[in-house]
Amino acid sequence: MLGIVVVGAGLGAMAAAARLARAGHRVTVVERSETHGGAVGRWERDGFAFDTGPGLLHFPAVWRDLFVKTGREELGEVLDLRQLDPAVEHRFADGTAVLLPQGAGGVRRALDASLGAGAGERWASLLRRARAAWETTRRPLLEEPLTGRPAPGAFAEDAYPAARRGLLPWGRGADRTLARAAAAELRDPRLAALLTGTVRDWGVDPERAPAGAALLVYAEQTFGSWYPAGGMRALADAVYERCRARGVEFRFGAEAAGIVERSGRAAGVELADGSRVAAEAVVWGAPGVGAPPVGASRFTLLVALRGARPPGTPHRTLVHAADGLTVSVLRPDDPALRPDAGHEAAVLSAQVSAGPGPWADAREVEAFAERLLDAAEAAGLGLRGRVLWHRARTPLDVERETGVPGGVVPAPALAGGGGRFLAAPNTGRLPGTYRAGGLAHPGGGLPHAGMSGAMAAGLITEGPDWRGST
Repeated sequence: MLGIVVVGAGLGAMAAAARLARAGHRVTVVERSETHGGAVGRWERDGFAFDTGPGLLHFPAVWRDLFVKTGREELGEVLDLRQLDPAVEHRFADGTAVLLPQGAGGVRRALDASLGAGAGERWASLLRRARAAWETTRRPLLEEPLTGRPAPGAFAEDAYPAARRGLLPWGRGADRTLARAAAAELRDPRLAALLTGTVRDWGVDPERAPAGAALLVYAEQTFGSWYPAGGMRALADAVYERCRARGVEFRFGAEAAGIVERSGRAAGVELADGSRVAAEAVVWGAPGVGAPPVGASRFTLLVALRGARPPGTPHRTLVHAADGLTVSVLRPDDPALRPDAGHEAAVLSAQVSAGPGPWADAREVEAFAERLLDAAEAAGLGLRGRVLWHRARTPLDVERETGVPGGVVPAPALAGGGGRFLAAPNTGRLPGTYRAGGLAHPGGGLPHAGMSGAMAAGLITEGPDWRGST
C-alpha cells in the first residue's frame, strides 16, 4: 500500500494525519519549514517566550475529540488546559471598562453595571438570535465536509433572524452586516463595539460580514476561552507527539511543488527538489492550491515588560480605541513565558490589511507599534513605562512563516453573502486529493482547522458519501 501524503504540518494537517494513521494508513507529512505547527509559532528572547499565532483556544472539544479518537491518553493528560475567568475585559475610549465573567448571567449583570440598565438585556436578546444562527449552521459548517461546489442556495443566506423595528427590518441583502445589526439592536456605541471588536478579533471584518457572524460571540460566551499552560505552542507540540505516537513520518525541509497525477487521479506529490513521494491519496494542508486567499492579516507586538504582573490582571483585554482600532492585549499568568517573577510577557495585536502594504518600511512598522502601545496607554493598562523591548511582526512575517500569500490569516467560514464567506472544499479537483487546514472548509481558527482535518480523514476512511460524525 502506497500510503497517504499530507502536505504541511499545521494543526489541521496534523489532525488529519493522526486520524488517518490511527485508521491504519501509512502517513507521511512533508513540511517546507524545519518545524511543525504552521501558524502556531513561538518566539523567544532573553528568557521571554511568546505565541506568534493564535493566543487562545475556543471549542477545546474539537481537540479533545482528536485525542480520544487517536489514542489512550486524553488531551487533559498531556496538556494543562485552563478556562479563562474572567473571560475578557473591554476598555472603551470614553474611559468605561467592563470585566465579563464566564457565564451568560454574570455577563448581563456586568453590562448593566458598567453600561447602564438594559444593556445586559439588549446583549442577551441579540445573542439569542445569534444562538439561532449557531444552531442552524453548526452542523453543515462545522461538522459536515464540503465537497465540490456548494449546491445553489447552500450557505447563501444569512441564518441570523433579524429583529424588526417598526415595519421594516434593520437591513436586507448586502446591508445585513454585523456592524449594522450591532448598531441597530444594541443602541450603544460601546455595546456595539464589544460585539464587533470581538468578531474582529476572530479575523472577521464586521463591516462586510453577515449578521450571522454574531454566532462567534455566542459560541465564545457559551463555551468559553481556554489557554494551555506553556502557551498555544504546547497544543501544537501535543498534536505533533500524538502523530509520532501513531507512526506518522515527518519530513521537514521538504517543500511540495505540486500533485503527481496518474490515470486521472492523484498518485503522490512532487517536491521542490524534483523528487517524488508516491501515495494513494494526498491531503493538502498548505497554501498553493487554488486561488489566493482573500482576507485580513494581523500586526502583532511582542512586549517584554519589567516588573511583576499586577495581581488581578485579566488574561485578555480588548481595547476599543478612539480611532476605531481594536487592540487585543494578552497577558497570561504563565511562568513558562517569562524569565522570572519580576517580569511579564504581553502580546498586543490588531487586524490589518493583508499584503505588503507599508510593512517593508521600518519607520511605518515602528509607527504602528507605537499606535498599539498608545492605545493600551490611553486605556489605562500602564504598559509603556515598563517596556524593556518589543518585537513587531507584520503580514510579511506571517507570509514568510506560513507561506500564505499576503500573510492572510484565514477567518472562520460563515453562511450568507451568497457563499462568499466559505473556504475551499475538503475535496480537490483531482480524485484522490483532499484539503485540510485554515484555507479549507470550515475555514480559519484552531477549532475550524481541527475540524477540517477530521473532515479530510473522514472522506478518505469512510468514502465520498460520508457526511460527518453523528
